[in-house]
Amino acid sequence: MQLCFQLVLLNFGPEFLSPAMDNLLQFFLVFASLSICATSNKVAEPYVVYMGSIEGGDHDALQAEHLQTLSSVIPSDQKERVSLIQSYHHAFKGFSAMLTQKEASLLSGYDNVVSVFRDHILQLQTTRSWDFLDEESGIGSPRLRSKASNDVIIGIIDTGIWPELPSFNDNGMSMIPSRWKGTCMEGSDFKKSDCNRKLIGARYYTSQVVSIQPPSNDPHVNKVNTFGSPRDSVGHGTHTASTAAGSMVSNASYYGIAGGVAKGGSPSSRLAMYKACSLGGCASSTVLRAIDDAIDDGVDIISISIGMSSVFQSDYLSDPISIGAFHANQRGILVVCSGGNDGPDPYTVVNSAPWIFTVAASSIDRSFQSTIVLGNGNMFKGTAINFSNHSESVTYPLAYGGDVAAELTPRSEASNCYPGSIDADKAAGKILVCVNTDPSVTRRIKKSVAEGAKAKGMILMDEVEKEVPFDSGSFPFSQIGNDMGDQILRYINSTRKPSAVILPTEEVKEFKPAPAVAYFSARGPGALTESILKPDVMAPGVSILAASIPSSDGVPVGKKPSTFAIKSGTSMACPHVAGAGAFVKSAHPRWSASMIRSALMTTASVTNNLGKSLTSNSGASANYHDTGAGEISPLRALSPGIIFETTTEDYLNFLCYYGYKNQAIRTIAGTNFSCPINPSPDLISSINYPSISIAKLEGKNQAVTTVSRTVTNVGPPNSTYTVSVDAPTGLIVKVSPERLVFTRRGMKASYHVNFQATTMSKGYAYGSIVWSDGAHKVTTVFAVNLM
Repeated sequence: MQLCFQLVLLNFGPEFLSPAMDNLLQFFLVFASLSICATSNKVAEPYVVYMGSIEGGDHDALQAEHLQTLSSVIPSDQKERVSLIQSYHHAFKGFSAMLTQKEASLLSGYDNVVSVFRDHILQLQTTRSWDFLDEESGIGSPRLRSKASNDVIIGIIDTGIWPELPSFNDNGMSMIPSRWKGTCMEGSDFKKSDCNRKLIGARYYTSQVVSIQPPSNDPHVNKVNTFGSPRDSVGHGTHTASTAAGSMVSNASYYGIAGGVAKGGSPSSRLAMYKACSLGGCASSTVLRAIDDAIDDGVDIISISIGMSSVFQSDYLSDPISIGAFHANQRGILVVCSGGNDGPDPYTVVNSAPWIFTVAASSIDRSFQSTIVLGNGNMFKGTAINFSNHSESVTYPLAYGGDVAAELTPRSEASNCYPGSIDADKAAGKILVCVNTDPSVTRRIKKSVAEGAKAKGMILMDEVEKEVPFDSGSFPFSQIGNDMGDQILRYINSTRKPSAVILPTEEVKEFKPAPAVAYFSARGPGALTESILKPDVMAPGVSILAASIPSSDGVPVGKKPSTFAIKSGTSMACPHVAGAGAFVKSAHPRWSASMIRSALMTTASVTNNLGKSLTSNSGASANYHDTGAGEISPLRALSPGIIFETTTEDYLNFLCYYGYKNQAIRTIAGTNFSCPINPSPDLISSINYPSISIAKLEGKNQAVTTVSRTVTNVGPPNSTYTVSVDAPTGLIVKVSPERLVFTRRGMKASYHVNFQATTMSKGYAYGSIVWSDGAHKVTTVFAVNLM
């Protein structure tokens, strides 16, 4: 009730009214808001009811139990609503259904219910990249990559797949592993024969409310009407799947640029697609069902390039990806998720539960440049993917958007190329220069505005997005930073007849510095807890060439639709890590999910191809809340030396420390687990994680905070590791003991780390702890926040 009332007051602004009117309006708004809230309690909306771990049993009996639970809160005169949108019965229990707010509240009080939350829509967080990772590792790849087996199965939860593409051919692959329990669902445009020994499974989901209902002869009850197909109509799922495990494809390119051999991170691995998303996003209930199915089907790794907005993050037990990933980890499945595209602000990283492998996005050593040539001969190298027919022999009039504003349109709107802001008579035949001071108007919209005004091209001034090329198809387009933009504006203002031309895109190889953190990549600390350092790692996510659906959109003149696309986003970074995880898993099939994560984190690179520390796209130094442990190095991860194994008990202790009640945690775990005595959020830093984050280091009296870690030797039997510390000025970091001696593989050893501030400034500081035996360097990065 209170929330509705506050929202109404915020929208209507009573501070603009007289005192008498103010009082009258306040009375009216209270009355109206109470009515609205009361009404909202009666309107049924989709909710997810999560009921914890499953203990076996008959699936039909479990669905009947879910229907019985649902019928206990729905009034008898609305029994037609006793139906399940989704039912979860493989790795965990629960269902989704249409509920009113009151009914949801009632269910949340049931002893066997862990959480009830609205079925939110999650967002998609949308080659050369693998060669770049191999080169940066400094290790020759053929011998090491020959270790890979083809028994690793990656489940992709996304928008579907285009199975005919060569990236999904199964040439040379052996029979499908006998442990596989999945299926290849048919649709009107998808046959069982579209699956093969590479694409071994494909499912799709409907969000119909009537998916599961009790038997009924009532003619007013809707019948099941299944529809759909695993086929991708967006391109996102096809792109992520081929990035993770696409087969090798020679002579791949996007209309002649980014040419070479396209391949996934683990070309020998199998793929299973779970189509849970469309262009509009992904229903939470459907994503949760897809994870449940993937676990039961027998995947080894799950790749999820979707997530909530950082503004609307839920707690760990009201987040479908967090819930599903926890139970996947219980079954030994590595879950890799994109960290989100809400950067570069801090506290924007999503999918940040400690049992999720969270990925940031970076650039690679390739750039796409579109040169702008002014009438005076000056040249500016902008960023874009365009296949225009412009050449230096013909120039076109050049105009600033604000100078060709439509009648009664503010100059500021026209300069941003708002829809309807440009006078077509003034803009026709000219190249427009627009700014991007309002990010709510996307580059695609600005380009459409220029095209609609019959402009000959567009130059966009945007300091933030300039490193991420926009694909404008055949329309001449180039993006520049503010310095170049100011020079072009000065030219316009100082020349009687300014002119320019925008040349087609050229590929620039061996671009430096790379990698760099992408501007859009979400940053830590995590909003839910700062005691786990997130993101975990970063991987290529800018201008990634991979397979995509053939589309007529933006096809250059005289060309056929490409079966490849160049996309950017943490969506693209995520499958790089999933593929790397599959590669490590294929060499070490008995390693747990956390062992694979540890190997990729502790061997990650923190330098670029200039040999210097990693930076952001702006050139500023990057910190570990930007990069995580650093850029993944899959080849190095094959031999990490020692690893940090984070167990299910660690994750359950985390839930205790975070503040969840013991009974809820037992329901989640499906065991008689008991929380430690006196759990506290301060103890989260001591769960056995491959990185360290101290959310609150007290500066008074130079207090000491101690965390502990346990490592397992996966290297040579007789190994001795010594420690070195890279600590920021004013922070004392002491590790005890300073030597770890191992006499056999699988042997464990523990150590403590003391953190003490002396002259350190308030806020976060960063450093690392490195264990080395001469052959291996095992790096644990840390972030410490001085209060």
